[in-house]
Amino acid sequence: MTKLVFTKLIFIFLSLPPAYAQKIKYKDIYALLSSKQYDAAEPFLRKYLKETTDNPNAYLYMGMVLQEKAQKEDILKHTALTISHIDSAVVYYDKAYKTITEKEIKKNSEFYQAYNRRDLRTGEFGVKLSDIQFDLEKRMEGLREKIDRIRMMKHYFSLSDTLYKRTNSLYTSLQKKYPGKKELYLRADDITIKDLGTLITRFDSCMKSFDQYKSSLSLVGRAGYNQTLSLVAIGDFKTDGTSLADFYTNDVKVWDYKKFAVESKNAIEKEIVPLRNRAVLYDAELNKLKEKTLKEGISVRNELASLTDKPLLDQLSKHDPEPLPTQLMALKTADLEYRSGLIEHRQVEDSTDIAARLRRLNTEMNDLKRLDSIASRLLANDLEKRSLDYDFFVKNSFGSTGALKNFIGTVKTYSESEIAVKGKQLAERAESLKWVVSGQDSIPLFISSTNSWYRPLLIMDEKYTAGICYADSLNPAGYLYTINVSRSPEVKVKFPLDKESFRQAKFSAAKALSYADKAGQLYLIVVYSEIAGADNTISATIAKIYKSDGLAWSTNQNLAFIPRELLFSPETGEITLIGEGDERNTLDKNGKLVK
Repeated sequence: MTKLVFTKLIFIFLSLPPAYAQKIKYKDIYALLSSKQYDAAEPFLRKYLKETTDNPNAYLYMGMVLQEKAQKEDILKHTALTISHIDSAVVYYDKAYKTITEKEIKKNSEFYQAYNRRDLRTGEFGVKLSDIQFDLEKRMEGLREKIDRIRMMKHYFSLSDTLYKRTNSLYTSLQKKYPGKKELYLRADDITIKDLGTLITRFDSCMKSFDQYKSSLSLVGRAGYNQTLSLVAIGDFKTDGTSLADFYTNDVKVWDYKKFAVESKNAIEKEIVPLRNRAVLYDAELNKLKEKTLKEGISVRNELASLTDKPLLDQLSKHDPEPLPTQLMALKTADLEYRSGLIEHRQVEDSTDIAARLRRLNTEMNDLKRLDSIASRLLANDLEKRSLDYDFFVKNSFGSTGALKNFIGTVKTYSESEIAVKGKQLAERAESLKWVVSGQDSIPLFISSTNSWYRPLLIMDEKYTAGICYADSLNPAGYLYTINVSRSPEVKVKFPLDKESFRQAKFSAAKALSYADKAGQLYLIVVYSEIAGADNTISATIAKIYKSDGLAWSTNQNLAFIPRELLFSPETGEITLIGEGDERNTLDKNGKLVK
């Protein structure tokens, strides 16, 4: 039936020219309305109402059509249109309310069958005006309330979306301002801290607005939306947090700006800001120690050890693998350690202990190299860029980046100059360790010495050396010099050698054996030539030397073998020379051959 009615209405509405169009009959439209085919009936009902202004039932159903139409609209995307439909529905309901009478109901009772009720008093079915009016009052009241609720819901929805976009905008402005999270923390100023606080507030407001939106949505009734929020953590400051949220989707993914801002703000206020102040105070203390060293000429090594603020250095490293303040403190500390070392060494300087002086010089050189290395590393860095991370420290400790560069450059120049001086001193001290000095003579403590009159045959480390002296080329002499820290010998002895066997041309064949007691009081030296003489014997000279008395005696012996071992008997004082084949020659304590 309704399909036939709809076809008939379409034919009437579209086929005939407007001037001759057949008037639409309400009962045909009502056939669609009563079966709730509101979409199909709407255009015909609108046309009917343009031509007819005295049909209360048409007003009633036009209100229903618009109420149903409002229900089908996207309440968030087409809010204004939804409210417009509802407003219009209220208008039509109001017209119906004002025009429906008892007479109208009796005349067109078939159009009001939806209100047909059993009378509880009489038990008879019928349509009452009061029922219709009550229904219209409730409808209009409900729709007016719904308009308010929709507006409230849309307000909170739009506010949530707007606040989130503003939060996102503030976050991305921080991203553009700072190259990374490290820079955000280290370069943060009062404005940054304020922005992070605003970020927290805005995000909180966004979440509160969304909660209010959800509460308002539940009051609107069937709306087609049921969103839930999913917080997404910001892992990488530079890449995360840039995208906006789609608040129309059921699963609304939002970046957790609050967590990021709270963590950042806490780190800056509770860690970075205190660290800045502590770094400036630490640097000031280092400057005081430098002034003390320069003015009073005293070592501050102990004060340095107690001053070291390891927690400060560790906390700085937590935010930056190579903090500029830490490197500058290391530079100043290295400078103070070097200067303190110089003062300490001057206080215990022993000009006779060459080895000790060399060790101190090496310590000073190592301190200098460390100082120079730190300065070089600092100058190789982009100080302009790195100073941005530590602007508070640079300005409070140095005044400006330019002044900082000048300071580091001055330290670098100083270290290079001191290295050059100490390097020369080291070379001189190292060379002095290679010689025993006796009067005008310098006796080498290394085997290869073709530029000296003294040719060592053996060197007992830090004890004594023995060899041949060619100061008088015609009369070679054996020698023994003891070695001490000052390289000024306590025992210095020369003894004659066989001229022919030990002349300079035959030096390469000369060898020596020695013995010294543990107390360093007695020394025995055997100088021999591995080249046999005309009589086919080996020429050897044995010398007995006391620390207290010097040369006791020396004797020349012609041996039938090449001596490879020297034995001494403390009980008898006898000296035995042993060859490779266990050949032996023994001398008594006075140097006489024992037969």
